[in-house]
Amino acid sequence: MPTPNGDSNLPPPKHSPQQSRDIPPFFSSSYPITLKFMDVEYRLKIEDKTKTRGSIKTFFTPCESSPSDQGSRPPAPQERLILKGITGIAHPGEILAVLGPSGSGKSTLLNALAGRLHGNGLTGTILANSTKLNKSVLRRTGFVTQDDILYPHLTVRETLVFCAMLRLPRTLPRAAKVAAAESAIAELGLRKCEHTIIGNSFIRGVSGGERKRVSIAHEMLVDPSLLILDEPTSGLDSTAAHRLVVTLGSLAKKGKSVITSVHQPSSRVYQMFDKVVLLSEGQCLYFGKGSDAMRYFQSVGFAPSFPMNPADFLLDLANGVSHIDGQSEKDKPNIKQNLIHSYNTILGPKGLGLALGAAIMDAKQASTVAAVTMLAFVLTGGYYVHQDTKSWLTKCGRIVMSVGRQQEEDHTYVIKNFYFASFITTLIVKPERTETDRYSDRLNYRIREERDTKRRKKEVK
Repeated sequence: MPTPNGDSNLPPPKHSPQQSRDIPPFFSSSYPITLKFMDVEYRLKIEDKTKTRGSIKTFFTPCESSPSDQGSRPPAPQERLILKGITGIAHPGEILAVLGPSGSGKSTLLNALAGRLHGNGLTGTILANSTKLNKSVLRRTGFVTQDDILYPHLTVRETLVFCAMLRLPRTLPRAAKVAAAESAIAELGLRKCEHTIIGNSFIRGVSGGERKRVSIAHEMLVDPSLLILDEPTSGLDSTAAHRLVVTLGSLAKKGKSVITSVHQPSSRVYQMFDKVVLLSEGQCLYFGKGSDAMRYFQSVGFAPSFPMNPADFLLDLANGVSHIDGQSEKDKPNIKQNLIHSYNTILGPKGLGLALGAAIMDAKQASTVAAVTMLAFVLTGGYYVHQDTKSWLTKCGRIVMSVGRQQEEDHTYVIKNFYFASFITTLIVKPERTETDRYSDRLNYRIREERDTKRRKKEVK
């Protein structure tokens, strides 16, 4: 147990601070995970609490049911739409930020992507490397909740060593588990506070940013390929939030897919986001690169009158607030409806097509799709190709290379060619034959052989 000055009874680390930074991971290297989610919807049934029995109010004031109420049917439970048609994709090495005001469905979306929502209320498609979420994927997924659930009387090192003893495999020796905790401490910059207790609102301990990094280190012990965080910067100042996102960026550069929800990021933090999803009342207003968000909203008629933080401008639009050209909020109603309509007509089909294309063009099928795409170009004479290249054969080669690399900037014409290649594939590729088909073929062959034999006998006679 820790002493008041933060000492611990655990054995001291066997590695020096410089050596612990070079500790290799004790698991097999995590393979990258590309997460695709298409048309994700979540409905929540709301029960009528006025008809419930056993409450204190009904105990003191019992209500007598009338004869007409006894014969009537109970009312159907109402449904509330929490998420509606959310589509996006998160690649390894990138940070996908989910923005939106309070109550927009950010936490619900993250819980759905992490496989923590079950039941008939969740619909849509969530794929990890073109497969559904299974136990193997969930074991490689780290989820950091919004509230830090930590023991306040344990030090940082004791917390991570205790977590390593519980979460790492039993076949791993104790020294390897302790070394894994030391590696997480060094990776997340917790070396200065490793012997300080966690603390809480009543006990003085580490700072808010250090406590959040300890929660992230909890999940980093299992070396996740997909890291999902629910508002990790809440309660932190601008500098601490920037340092935390820099840490997430360093983790993403190691091949991990990072998805996080952020309530109100600063301009420095916003520039570190590779992709952004903007939610408003469960509906998506924008999905794409963070650097292209302002350009998109300007193209649909929403642009700030003076330079400002892009995150603040996006949150104003998600709340239905827009001060453009001196017009107040009352002079320009239905802002959310206009933004939703613009997304469904402009960005929605592109995002869905990009997710569908990435779901099928995985590593195993990339060569096959490239070959079929080449065949489609040969048959069509290069109809769907750019006009700035010299020959359509060169265009075919460029398209095939872009399919193999899955370049996102070429998605506009790659999607066209992919759909056409899929149509050609259905005409060329033969379906797998069943045992019934093989038996029918053998029977037809025997009938033809008997017919030919009878015909030859007649010719001989």
